[in-house]
Amino acid sequence: MTDRLDPARLAELWDFDDPDASAERFRAESTAVGPIAAAELATQLARALGLAGRRAEAEGILDDLPDEPVVRVRAALERGRLLNSAGSPGDAVPYFEDALELAIAEGEDYLAVDAAHMLAIADTSRSGEWTERGIHLVEASQDARTRRWLVGLHNNRGWTLFDEGDLDAALAEFELAAAAAAEHGSEEQRRYAAEAVAEAQQAITRRPSGMSRATARRQSTA
Repeated sequence: MTDRLDPARLAELWDFDDPDASAERFRAESTAVGPIAAAELATQLARALGLAGRRAEAEGILDDLPDEPVVRVRAALERGRLLNSAGSPGDAVPYFEDALELAIAEGEDYLAVDAAHMLAIADTSRSGEWTERGIHLVEASQDARTRRWLVGLHNNRGWTLFDEGDLDAALAEFELAAAAAAEHGSEEQRRYAAEAVAEAQQAITRRPSGMSRATARRQSTA
Protein backbone atom coordinates (compact mmCIF):
# COMPACT_ATOMS: atom_id res chain seq x y z
CA MET A 1 0.00 0.00 0.00
CA THR A 2 1.55 3.29 -1.10
CA ASP A 3 -1.33 5.58 -0.16
CA ARG A 4 -0.23 6.11 3.42
CA LEU A 5 0.38 9.02 5.72
CA ASP A 6 4.06 9.98 5.86
CA PRO A 7 5.13 9.84 9.55
CA ALA A 8 7.74 12.56 9.08
CA ARG A 9 5.18 14.84 7.48
CA LEU A 10 2.71 14.11 10.27
CA ALA A 11 5.32 15.18 12.83
CA GLU A 12 5.76 18.46 10.94
CA LEU A 13 2.01 19.12 10.98
CA TRP A 14 1.51 18.42 14.70
CA ASP A 15 1.88 21.08 17.37
CA PHE A 16 0.41 19.65 20.55
CA ASP A 17 0.64 23.07 22.20
CA ASP A 18 -1.66 24.52 19.51
CA PRO A 19 -4.25 21.90 18.53
CA ASP A 20 -6.46 24.41 16.68
CA ALA A 21 -3.62 25.36 14.33
CA SER A 22 -2.75 21.68 13.93
CA ALA A 23 -6.36 20.96 12.97
CA GLU A 24 -6.23 23.56 10.21
CA ARG A 25 -3.02 22.07 8.85
CA PHE A 26 -4.56 18.59 8.81
CA ARG A 27 -7.55 19.88 6.87
CA ALA A 28 -5.32 21.57 4.30
CA GLU A 29 -3.00 18.57 3.97
CA SER A 30 -5.89 16.16 3.39
CA THR A 31 -6.61 17.81 0.04
CA ALA A 32 -3.15 16.93 -1.26
CA VAL A 33 -2.94 13.21 -0.43
CA GLY A 34 -4.68 9.98 -1.39
CA PRO A 35 -7.88 8.71 0.24
CA ILE A 36 -6.31 6.43 2.84
CA ALA A 37 -3.76 9.03 3.90
CA ALA A 38 -6.58 11.57 4.05
CA ALA A 39 -8.53 9.24 6.33
CA GLU A 40 -5.48 8.83 8.56
CA LEU A 41 -5.19 12.62 8.69
CA ALA A 42 -8.86 12.76 9.66
CA THR A 43 -8.08 10.70 12.77
CA GLN A 44 -5.39 13.21 13.68
CA LEU A 45 -7.82 16.04 13.05
CA ALA A 46 -10.16 14.33 15.52
CA ARG A 47 -7.33 14.10 18.03
CA ALA A 48 -6.53 17.78 17.64
CA LEU A 49 -10.18 18.74 18.06
CA GLY A 50 -10.38 16.62 21.18
CA LEU A 51 -7.35 18.38 22.63
CA ALA A 52 -9.04 21.69 21.82
CA GLY A 53 -12.12 20.66 23.80
CA ARG A 54 -14.28 20.00 20.73
CA ARG A 55 -15.15 16.40 21.52
CA ALA A 56 -18.48 16.25 19.64
CA GLU A 57 -16.80 17.38 16.42
CA ALA A 58 -14.03 14.86 16.93
CA GLU A 59 -16.47 12.00 17.42
CA GLY A 60 -18.39 13.03 14.32
CA ILE A 61 -15.23 12.78 12.23
CA LEU A 62 -14.39 9.35 13.63
CA ASP A 63 -17.91 8.17 12.79
CA ASP A 64 -17.38 8.88 9.09
CA LEU A 65 -14.20 7.04 8.08
CA PRO A 66 -13.53 4.32 5.47
CA ASP A 67 -13.23 0.70 6.55
CA GLU A 68 -9.47 0.33 6.06
CA PRO A 69 -7.33 -1.59 8.59
CA VAL A 70 -4.87 1.20 9.41
CA VAL A 71 -7.72 3.69 9.64
CA ARG A 72 -9.56 1.38 12.05
CA VAL A 73 -6.43 1.20 14.22
CA ARG A 74 -6.03 4.96 14.31
CA ALA A 75 -9.75 5.55 14.87
CA ALA A 76 -9.80 3.14 17.83
CA LEU A 77 -6.79 4.90 19.32
CA GLU A 78 -8.41 8.31 19.01
CA ARG A 79 -11.77 7.16 20.39
CA GLY A 80 -9.89 5.78 23.35
CA ARG A 81 -7.95 8.99 23.82
CA LEU A 82 -11.14 11.05 23.71
CA LEU A 83 -12.70 8.90 26.44
CA ASN A 84 -9.57 8.85 28.56
CA SER A 85 -9.24 12.64 28.37
CA ALA A 86 -12.92 12.97 29.29
CA GLY A 87 -12.28 11.12 32.55
CA SER A 88 -13.55 7.70 31.44
CA PRO A 89 -10.41 5.54 31.25
CA GLY A 90 -12.37 2.35 31.85
CA ASP A 91 -14.47 3.00 28.76
CA ALA A 92 -11.30 3.80 26.79
CA VAL A 93 -9.58 0.50 27.53
CA PRO A 94 -11.58 -1.67 25.05
CA TYR A 95 -10.76 0.75 22.23
CA PHE A 96 -7.05 0.65 23.06
CA GLU A 97 -7.18 -3.15 23.26
CA ASP A 98 -8.85 -3.31 19.84
CA ALA A 99 -6.24 -0.93 18.42
CA LEU A 100 -3.43 -3.04 19.86
CA GLU A 101 -4.65 -6.36 18.47
CA LEU A 102 -5.52 -4.98 15.04
CA ALA A 103 -2.22 -3.12 14.79
CA ILE A 104 -0.30 -6.30 15.60
CA ALA A 105 -2.32 -8.24 13.03
CA GLU A 106 -1.61 -5.60 10.38
CA GLY A 107 2.09 -5.25 11.18
CA GLU A 108 1.64 -1.65 12.33
CA ASP A 109 4.44 -1.71 14.89
CA TYR A 110 4.41 1.97 15.82
CA LEU A 111 0.65 2.08 16.34
CA ALA A 112 0.70 -1.18 18.31
CA VAL A 113 3.17 0.32 20.78
CA ASP A 114 1.12 3.51 20.93
CA ALA A 115 -1.89 1.41 21.94
CA ALA A 116 0.11 -0.46 24.60
CA HIS A 117 1.39 2.87 25.93
CA MET A 118 -2.17 4.21 26.18
CA LEU A 119 -3.32 1.03 27.92
CA ALA A 120 -0.60 1.54 30.52
CA ILE A 121 -2.08 4.98 31.18
CA ALA A 122 -5.77 4.06 31.14
CA ASP A 123 -5.67 0.59 32.72
CA THR A 124 -3.75 1.51 35.86
CA SER A 125 -4.20 -1.86 37.58
CA ARG A 126 -2.25 -3.49 34.72
CA SER A 127 0.03 -0.58 33.89
CA GLY A 128 3.25 -2.53 34.38
CA GLU A 129 1.98 -5.39 32.26
CA TRP A 130 1.02 -3.09 29.39
CA THR A 131 4.32 -1.24 29.56
CA GLU A 132 6.19 -4.53 29.40
CA ARG A 133 4.06 -5.55 26.41
CA GLY A 134 4.98 -2.31 24.69
CA ILE A 135 8.69 -2.81 25.37
CA HIS A 136 8.55 -6.35 23.95
CA LEU A 137 6.83 -5.03 20.83
CA VAL A 138 9.49 -2.38 20.37
CA GLU A 139 12.32 -4.83 20.84
CA ALA A 140 10.80 -7.13 18.21
CA SER A 141 10.48 -4.31 15.67
CA GLN A 142 13.04 -3.31 13.05
CA ASP A 143 11.40 0.08 12.51
CA ALA A 144 13.62 2.94 13.69
CA ARG A 145 10.67 5.19 14.49
CA THR A 146 9.09 2.47 16.63
CA ARG A 147 12.37 2.03 18.51
CA ARG A 148 12.00 5.60 19.77
CA TRP A 149 9.08 4.42 21.92
CA LEU A 150 11.63 2.88 24.31
CA VAL A 151 12.35 6.37 25.59
CA GLY A 152 8.77 7.08 26.64
CA LEU A 153 8.00 3.59 27.90
CA HIS A 154 11.03 3.41 30.20
CA ASN A 155 10.49 7.01 31.28
CA ASN A 156 6.85 6.40 32.20
CA ARG A 157 7.68 3.25 34.13
CA GLY A 158 10.47 5.14 35.87
CA TRP A 159 8.13 7.85 37.11
CA THR A 160 5.64 5.24 38.32
CA LEU A 161 8.38 3.59 40.37
CA PHE A 162 9.63 6.98 41.54
CA ASP A 163 6.15 7.92 42.81
CA GLU A 164 5.97 4.56 44.61
CA GLY A 165 9.25 5.34 46.35
CA ASP A 166 11.31 2.66 44.60
CA LEU A 167 14.09 5.09 43.73
CA ASP A 168 16.74 2.58 42.70
CA ALA A 169 14.42 0.84 40.26
CA ALA A 170 13.25 4.22 38.99
CA LEU A 171 16.83 5.28 38.33
CA ALA A 172 17.45 2.06 36.39
CA GLU A 173 14.43 2.82 34.17
CA PHE A 174 15.50 6.43 33.65
CA GLU A 175 18.96 5.24 32.64
CA LEU A 176 17.38 2.88 30.10
CA ALA A 177 15.31 5.78 28.80
CA ALA A 178 18.44 7.92 28.52
CA ALA A 179 20.27 5.20 26.62
CA ALA A 180 17.33 4.83 24.22
CA ALA A 181 17.16 8.60 23.79
CA ALA A 182 20.87 8.75 22.98
CA GLU A 183 20.41 6.14 20.27
CA HIS A 184 16.96 6.89 18.88
CA GLY A 185 15.53 10.02 20.46
CA SER A 186 15.26 13.71 19.74
CA GLU A 187 17.30 16.41 21.42
CA GLU A 188 14.32 17.22 23.63
CA GLN A 189 13.95 13.58 24.67
CA ARG A 190 17.64 13.39 25.51
CA ARG A 191 17.33 16.49 27.69
CA TYR A 192 14.26 15.23 29.54
CA ALA A 193 15.86 11.80 30.05
CA ALA A 194 19.00 13.37 31.53
CA GLU A 195 16.86 15.49 33.85
CA ALA A 196 14.98 12.41 35.08
CA VAL A 197 18.24 10.56 35.79
CA ALA A 198 19.55 13.57 37.72
CA GLU A 199 16.35 13.89 39.76
CA ALA A 200 16.39 10.21 40.72
CA GLN A 201 20.06 10.40 41.67
CA GLN A 202 19.39 13.43 43.86
CA ALA A 203 16.46 11.68 45.53
CA ILE A 204 18.64 8.66 46.29
CA THR A 205 21.34 10.92 47.73
CA ARG A 206 18.79 12.60 50.00
CA ARG A 207 17.45 9.26 51.24
CA PRO A 208 18.42 8.81 54.89
CA SER A 209 21.61 6.81 55.35
CA GLY A 210 20.98 3.16 56.09
CA MET A 211 17.34 3.29 54.98
CA SER A 212 16.50 0.29 52.87
CA ARG A 213 14.74 0.65 49.56
CA ALA A 214 11.71 -1.17 50.95
CA THR A 215 11.54 1.13 53.97
CA ALA A 216 11.85 4.19 51.77
CA ARG A 217 9.03 2.90 49.59
CA ARG A 218 6.76 2.22 52.57
CA GLN A 219 7.42 5.64 54.06
CA SER A 220 6.81 7.43 50.79
CA THR A 221 3.40 5.76 50.32
CA ALA A 222 2.22 5.84 53.96
